[in-house]
Amino acid sequence: MQSITTLSEFFQRTGAEVRLFDMGRRVAPFDTTRLAEFEAGDAPWPLPWNGQARLACAFRLGSDASSEPLIWFLALPLDEQGLLVPGPRDAFIERLLETLGRTVETVGRDDAPQIDNLMRDNPLVFTPDLHQQAMLHAQAAHAFAQPTSQHYGLAQAYLIDADANVNWQMLGLQGIADVVVHLQREAEAKLATRIAHLPVEVLRPLCYCMEHCDVVDASLVPLRERAERAAREGDLETLCAIIRALGAGRDPRVGDWYDALLEDDAACGPDVLAAMAARGWSHLEDAQRLPRFLTRLADNPNANFTALVRDLALVPRLRLPVLMTLRQASADSAIGRRLAELEH
Repeated sequence: MQSITTLSEFFQRTGAEVRLFDMGRRVAPFDTTRLAEFEAGDAPWPLPWNGQARLACAFRLGSDASSEPLIWFLALPLDEQGLLVPGPRDAFIERLLETLGRTVETVGRDDAPQIDNLMRDNPLVFTPDLHQQAMLHAQAAHAFAQPTSQHYGLAQAYLIDADANVNWQMLGLQGIADVVVHLQREAEAKLATRIAHLPVEVLRPLCYCMEHCDVVDASLVPLRERAERAAREGDLETLCAIIRALGAGRDPRVGDWYDALLEDDAACGPDVLAAMAARGWSHLEDAQRLPRFLTRLADNPNANFTALVRDLALVPRLRLPVLMTLRQASADSAIGRRLAELEH
């Protein structure tokens, strides 16, 4: 019988009901066919994070459709081209098969605890931050047609229905994540009217959830207004949270705002630049904006130029534009001076 050498083969041979999620730059569904291509070395990981392919595998074994899915959080190392470094993955698969100690086709729900225990001291395992965990659980529950969390009702009542009887301190992060995942156009229009009045203790976690979904339509203008208020008040954390949230959307108005920020000497600190790169990379895929961004990055002595450039260059669509911008920079430009410093 053919041996199992990849995660894709494991899920296929066990007959598991599986949903995959990219856990790097944002929490987003990831197609199983793309995982197979990636594991075969035919395609790079589309959105690397810190040199890793961060993946959540949510799956159910057996026929019990009501059971809670198991979730693996795996950080697979990548080479300089964003391709899989296979050794750690191979070791994980080998250990998984040894743990099962039987033919993989007979694996069922009763093996779930044993399989789950495998992850406890696994070198590939990582722990997502709390906002990523909340968004993953909200998206996975939606994908497996499971009910929302017990916190959803209160968050919905406060954020969408403006229920005066709900105090913001009663809200749970999981409830906010559930609202964001289930947000429809009509509900977002209601949420947009609430943004100006939300306390920062609610606005920030809302933004940290929104940065994983393209839900900034009606919310775009009020969020930008809150960002400008935060900038005037010196509230850098809220400003960066909104930059990240808006960066998740594809609306060209976000790119226009990024242009305005890049033209503003007072706004372009290292935290703002890092927020743009972390979640707004799609808006940097622009012939004028990318060089302007990299110039700002090079010109700021407190910005981690090398780390951010390397990270952006791992995004397949940005790799060539980033490298070309660096290569074409004149020796007396901010980018040229930074590159010269790195050579010495």
